[in-house]
Formats: sequence, structure tokens, C-alpha cells
Amino acid sequence: MSDNFKALYEEEKERNKDLAMRVARLEEENASLTFRLDRIHNNPIWRHTKSVRDAMLRFGKLKKRVKNLGGVRGFFSKVGYKIREAKAKKGYGKASFPNAEERKEQEEYAFEYRPLISILVPLYNTPKAFLQQMYDSVIAQTYKNWELVLADGSDDAHGYIKDFFEQKLKTEDRIKYKKLDENKGISGNTNECLALSSGEYIGLFDHDDILHPSVLFEYVKAINEKNADYLYCDETTFHKNNIDKMITMHFKPDFAIDNLRANNYICHFSCFKRDLLDGTELFRSEFDGSQDHDMILRLTDRAKNIVHVPKLMYYWRSHAGSVAKDISAKEYAIEAAKGAVADHLTRKGFKNFTITSTRAFETIFRIGYELIGHPKISIIIPNRDHKEDLERCITSILERSTYDNFEIIIVENNSQTTEIEEYYRSLKDKRIKLIRYIGDFNYSLVNNYGAAYADGQYLVLLNNDTQVLSPNWMEEMLMYAQRKDVGAVGAKLLYADKSIQHAGVVIGLGAHRSAGHTHYGKSYDNLGYMGRLCYAQDVTAVTGACLMVAKHIFIKQGGLDDHFAVSLNDVDFCLRLREAGYLNVFTPFAELYHFESVSRGLDDNGSKAERYNAECERFKKKWAKQLKAGDPYYNPNFSLDRSDYSVKIC
Repeated sequence: MSDNFKALYEEEKERNKDLAMRVARLEEENASLTFRLDRIHNNPIWRHTKSVRDAMLRFGKLKKRVKNLGGVRGFFSKVGYKIREAKAKKGYGKASFPNAEERKEQEEYAFEYRPLISILVPLYNTPKAFLQQMYDSVIAQTYKNWELVLADGSDDAHGYIKDFFEQKLKTEDRIKYKKLDENKGISGNTNECLALSSGEYIGLFDHDDILHPSVLFEYVKAINEKNADYLYCDETTFHKNNIDKMITMHFKPDFAIDNLRANNYICHFSCFKRDLLDGTELFRSEFDGSQDHDMILRLTDRAKNIVHVPKLMYYWRSHAGSVAKDISAKEYAIEAAKGAVADHLTRKGFKNFTITSTRAFETIFRIGYELIGHPKISIIIPNRDHKEDLERCITSILERSTYDNFEIIIVENNSQTTEIEEYYRSLKDKRIKLIRYIGDFNYSLVNNYGAAYADGQYLVLLNNDTQVLSPNWMEEMLMYAQRKDVGAVGAKLLYADKSIQHAGVVIGLGAHRSAGHTHYGKSYDNLGYMGRLCYAQDVTAVTGACLMVAKHIFIKQGGLDDHFAVSLNDVDFCLRLREAGYLNVFTPFAELYHFESVSRGLDDNGSKAERYNAECERFKKKWAKQLKAGDPYYNPNFSLDRSDYSVKIC
């Protein structure tokens, strides 16, 4: 044995001895602690104070939860929301079903056009109770011109399903049933249903869910009145075989393509004109798990009149193994959904896009569109005095922004302090222009004046009391502003404490019933209603505190309306864009702080309040028709008194 090896051997022996001694000491300490713990547990005082300790533990958990919800205010806001939601749920479910008089009226309603609707149900090992409830909900429909088409891929152990429908066939001639030789999955079984059907419209119904008795009546009414070729309604999940035991009520917006790309919000109860298939497959097996998302994207592309019936008319059962219960029960659905969206985007001509899951849910996506070229962006910032605010804003743009082809246009308007002039003189960056607008403050005129000096292909209207938070804020907005179908793009704006200041604008919302911000005051970590703070979506309007628009569109629309000197000019502009056929998009991935109204003050007293009230009245008169119709992206079942998507109490 070599001397080196002997030395290493001796060192290893010493280390092993030391380790053995340490293990022995730990065992002694463990025995001692175990003895002492047993004495404590056997102590009468310990046993008698258990309730106190449990209460302290619960208090600690409550304290942590309150902190996570944004403090005491956030906690009570959440409690209040849950109380209002519980009250609202009492107005839905069985309580919303038509009474005898209403049912008779619907059954006898003389529609000019009475299409046959084929309700397709793929069956596979359906539990008896679910089967009966599903069937009963179809039989109970007040519109009678339907057929129930079923393809059964169940195994031999579930032969009662075949027996059930063979018995029903004896008395009900509107049923078509086929027992399949093998289970072909959701897509294959549903396609078998389609082959058996003969309806002019097709409705897709899961074998374990329940339909509202008036859903077909409402759909045929929309078909007659609006020539609808694709229809969907609001839905709720429920458990314990009782539709009154609601878990989540999903009140949806009208058709919104950006929402649909990011999230299959349409889902149930989809019903469409057979012609939309145009010889193609209904469900494609390569998208099993998200075959409905793929189908909805394909058919809504072809549809000319997509109608949303804003009523809770589909009851989605939540049980072990269902997607309604847990998406992880079907992990393959996540990749299938990404594939469906990718296929759609490719068909629409998009290239080099990205699709990633968000913090809201694995099948709620963040879509990254490829930037086309490297266009110049002109950032227009009106300013009067407030050197610190302006400096903070400009410094954040220069130091944090990753997009480099931009210019900053400061529109100076009636400043009076020497410090702001000194700051102007200190600005040496060649990307910064200083122009002077002479005249009383008018936010619309000031921005229009700045736009006239802009060299960029895209404009950003930006308040001086903002601060860039996300470095790629310009890229995130530009990817939407470059699309031919998009007008204005808005960012997610936060207060200093990171609570939500802006996440899209809804017309008719708030005390003045003019317009208001949704999710106002919610904590930064809040997912939003049905995850809506986590994905880009179509909205009626976005705030002018940070708004991007193509310059040629801004000019074509005549810029901002100077009749709205301070308020609602941005909403008015967005409504004009919408009337011209453009979409307005809110993206939560462009984040900025907004220290709201620091530079001009709030409109809550004196002449400012009078001016704001006057502009509200002007706005409501100008857009009376649109306000009466309601915001298409804000379900009419939501309260207009609150910005947190609280459901109206029936």
C-alpha cells in the first residue's frame, strides 16, 4: 500500500469516526426532545389549551390570507364579492326556469323559420344518473323541433346505456342512437353523431351536462331576428347532481377574437348552421382534448353572424376526471389547445408567433406576434410644470425600454416654474423634441398638436405622471397596433401600491353611466374575472394615459375630439375606431405605473366637477345608441355600479 493511499485511508477513517459520533449525539438529542415533548403533551395544561392554540393557528392563516388579498380592504372586498355572488346565484338555476305560463308561451311561439336542430351527444360509460339528467333536459326543451343524436362507444360493462335508449326509442321518434363497435374518443364519437344527423343547425352537448329548458327557444329566436349562424350562451359549473349548487358562473362577452385565441371562452353551448362545416370534419382527432376550441376557431372564422345569448343556459357538471373539475385530469388538452390556436393563427397568415400558458390557467394563453420591421414610435407627452413627474416618466422610458426606435415629443403647455425650464434645457438626448402649445389646456388639442410633429409610424399618447415598469412595453403594444384589424392598444396601468388603475374601459360603467375602468383597485396579483387580467383581449376602449395607435389611423379619424377637453376624449376616440371597424385591445403584458391625475388634479369639486359633468352629458348624448345597447365585451348580467365583475342580484 503506498504512503499516499495510507494517508487517505487514515483520513477517511477519522471522518467516519467523527460522523458516527455526530450521529450518536443527534440520536441522544432526539431521544431527549421526544421525552420532553411527551411530557408536554401529557401535561393537563397543554390538553386544556388546545382550542386556544387552534384558534391562534386559524388566526395566523386568516392573517396571511388577508395579506395576500391586499390587506383588510382587499379581504373585505373579497368577502363582499362572495356574498353578492351567493345572492346572485339564487336568481339562476331552477329559479330561472320558465314557469307554466312562460313555458306555454314559448312552446306556442310562431317562429317564421323553425329549423331542425340536431343535438349531438357522444356517449362513453356515462353514469346512470348523469344520463337521465342529460336526457331529461333535452326532452324539457320548450322549442320542439329538435333531434337527439347519440353515438355510444361505451364498453360492455355499461350496457345499460344501450338498454336506456332502446327503451326511449319506443316512445320518442326524435332520437337517433347508434352503438359503436369501438370507442373512437370524443372527436370520433361526435363525428359519428354528425353522420347520423339531419338538422339544419348542430348543437354540441356533453353526455354528463344539463341544458336550460329555454336554450333552443332563445337560439331559434336569435336565428330569426339576427340571422345567427353561430350561437353560444353563458354557462356555469355545478356539483352534487344539483344545478343550484353552482361553483362558478361564467358570464361571457360577445364575440371577441383576441379573447378566443387566448382562451376558449365560448365553449358551451355551441350551436351552428351546418353549412359552416362546408364538407370539413366537425372535430379533428389530432386536437382531442381541445377539439372544441379548434372547431370554434374554424367555424367562427367562416360565420357571418355570431350571436351570444347572455343568459345562463348551460350547466357544466364538475366531477372527478372532468375538465370542469381540473385541467390536469387531461394534460394532453393543454398541448392540443396550443396546437388548435397555432393552426388558426397560421391560417390567418401569422408567422413566428409564440403561445405560452399564463399564471391564470394552463389553457389561457399569452400570444406573442412577430413584429414587422422596426417602425419608429412617437411618444407624445403633454406637460405643464411638474418637473419631477416628467423627469421620472422620461427617465423610465430612456433607461428601461428595450425598443430603441422611438422619439419623445414633449408638448409644453403654460408652465410657470423656472425648474421645468431648467429641466427642458438639460435634455440632451436627440430623441427628445420639445414643442410649445399656446392656449388653454385641452388634452385633445395638445395631443393633436403633438401628433402633427411626429415622425413615427405609430403614436403613443402618454401621461406625464406615468413610469415604465415592463421593459418591453412598446413591443407588447406594437405587436397589436401593427395588425390591420386593430385600432387602439392600451396597457395595464398600476397605482404606486401596484393596485390596478386601468385594465380596459367599459362604457356605461360607474356612477355617471358614461365609462369606467374594470378591475379598478384590484391587487397586482389578482387573476381577474375568469383570468382576464392575464391575457390580451378585445375591449370597447382603453385609456389615453397610455394608448398606442397607427399614425395614419389617428389622422384619418381626425385625432381626439376637442369638444372633450379633458375627460372621455380617449373613450370617444376608441368608439369612433370601433365604428370604423377596428378592434381595440388591452394587453396586461405592457405595464406602467400611473400616478393618476397628479399633474392636473382630480375632477371632484368646483369648476372641474362641473366641467366633468358637462363632458359626461355630451358623451352620453353623442353615444346614446351605443350606451343603450351596452358594452359588447361586458356581460349585461354584471352590475354597472361596480368594476369587479360583480353579478347583478336578481
